[in-house]
Amino acid sequence: MATTANLDKFWSLAAPDLLTALASTMTGLQASEAARRLSARTVEKEHDFSAWALFLGQFKSPLVILLILAAVLSFGLNDRVDAIVIMVIVLLSGCLGFFQEWGAHDAVRKMLAIVQVKTTVLRDGKPLELTTDRVVAGDVIQLTAGATIPGDCYILQSRDLFIDEATLTGETFPAEKHAGIAAATAPIAERNNSLFQGTHVVSGTATALIVKTGAATEFGKVSLTLRKKPPETDFELGIALFGLFLVKLTLIFVGVIFLTNILLHRPLLESFMFSLALAVGLTPQLLPAIISVNLAGGAKRMAAVKVIVKRLSVIESFGSMNVLCSDKTGTITEGVVQLEGAVDINGKPYDKVMLFAYLNSSMETGFVNPIDEALRNVKVSGAEAYKKEDEVPYDFIRKRLSILVSNQGRFLMLTKGALHNILDVCTHFERGDGSSDTLDAVRPLLDKTMADYSARGYRVLGVAYKEMQGAKINASDENGMTLAGLLIFRDPPKPGIDKTIKSLNSLGIALKIITGDNELVAAAVAKQVGFANPKVINCQDLHKLSEAALLAEVSSVDVFAGVEPSQKEQIILALKKAGNVVGYIGDGINDASALHAADVAISVNNAVDVAKEAAQLVMLEHALDVLIEGVRVGRMTFANTLKYIFMA
Repeated sequence: MATTANLDKFWSLAAPDLLTALASTMTGLQASEAARRLSARTVEKEHDFSAWALFLGQFKSPLVILLILAAVLSFGLNDRVDAIVIMVIVLLSGCLGFFQEWGAHDAVRKMLAIVQVKTTVLRDGKPLELTTDRVVAGDVIQLTAGATIPGDCYILQSRDLFIDEATLTGETFPAEKHAGIAAATAPIAERNNSLFQGTHVVSGTATALIVKTGAATEFGKVSLTLRKKPPETDFELGIALFGLFLVKLTLIFVGVIFLTNILLHRPLLESFMFSLALAVGLTPQLLPAIISVNLAGGAKRMAAVKVIVKRLSVIESFGSMNVLCSDKTGTITEGVVQLEGAVDINGKPYDKVMLFAYLNSSMETGFVNPIDEALRNVKVSGAEAYKKEDEVPYDFIRKRLSILVSNQGRFLMLTKGALHNILDVCTHFERGDGSSDTLDAVRPLLDKTMADYSARGYRVLGVAYKEMQGAKINASDENGMTLAGLLIFRDPPKPGIDKTIKSLNSLGIALKIITGDNELVAAAVAKQVGFANPKVINCQDLHKLSEAALLAEVSSVDVFAGVEPSQKEQIILALKKAGNVVGYIGDGINDASALHAADVAISVNNAVDVAKEAAQLVMLEHALDVLIEGVRVGRMTFANTLKYIFMA
């Protein structure tokens, strides 16, 4: 088997050479050889998550160090009772924090294990479904739309393959991939024959050879930065600063008292012992315990409302949060697309549009999305007469999906997609009575229809068709088509979401919607959930803003529309620089950087693994209501801590 050095630029090798180097074949590895390689592979310790490191980390704050020094001084002063009491309090508070954080980590680990990602691997020449952690270098895998890439791979065969690589390149649109050889110096974005761990298939199919796994992959290298200890929260920084303040204050008082006693000609040893006793008396021995008890109690109350707290100190940051950023779909809306109608260009129901849309969605083998699911659930008559012949999968450049069907020797290409992208390939349109005319005359009407539906929160797709002569199609055939009509969809707001948003506002928390929908749809949904006159900015305008201009604007914006994955972190950082404590709810692989940037990182139970790992809180229910209790718990914790400090 090849050494790692031989594979550093695997994308520049020919497929036969790479198969030879990895001692593999086009039909994959033998099961016995795969088992040997798996057992020989060094398995990384999960996140370098050491119990000892977590336990010792509970005693690193200046305040705790000050208490430990006070206990040592008490022993030196023969006041062993005080010393024992102080050390017991320090140990108890440390143990309490350790067990709470370890328990939260263990709960999340078990929860992640429930949803294991699997991939189809060829073993002994036969396809076999395995969890991705059992894949080894030399395995040959089969990929379809929606599949997660389990390692860095070399494409052996592919068709219409598009990969979402936003997690590595920040590129919004999926990258087209194909078999071949890339230049040895090609950057990640230009390695068109390579697939990378952590990315996923948007459309198309492929057979690929696993070259690298685990930490050796590009994603493994990136994840090392994600595994670094997250920055301290404001609460942790505040406690640390308070501890340093007490240390300085104690040293000043001890110095002043000692010098005063010397000036008053008191005995030197007696003056020194008195100063040390004063230092012990100045330390707030119960503060670490009170903080730990408050935070642990808060975590327990949040668990009762189905929120797992992975990091105790974030509870106080939750209480300080004044801006919450969230996606629209699934959090503010139901996240379930509903078909409102299949109509002609005049808005009247048209059965032909519904039939063509159903055939297009039901016969698709590429990326399945909520829109196709909604269409597949509709009962349509006449579909059984059609047979699928070929397909051109949807991609984010064309924004269209084409299916070739046959019926009694007649071939029809049926295309569905974003309305403007459908109109770009149409020359004619069809009326509800079956007659047709040139499209140019009705383009203004269609643009107005699109704007009207979008302004009411609906999403509009177009359906077009074209007669073909053969049983094969490709993307270049999408021209000279006839527009059959429109599909109208909506994703309704969650019941009571307007009251939830008002409750957040009453707690001093402004909700910011970050969505990929166009600004008309985003603004309409914002109005439906209680924003009286939402201020909306789209991704094009964001690109034009300088850092200073964005900083001035960001706090007043209610909705960020058409946002690209790379812009999410930019928005979060701008909000923080503007003086806000920012929470962010994310569930996608391209949300990881934004979650790390936020003061309060929140994910949900059905999020991808990388989002759950980056989050400090994991909601078991995708609802904003549970966060309100979290804010109250955080504020109560902070208030109780302040009460003790004032009393001390």
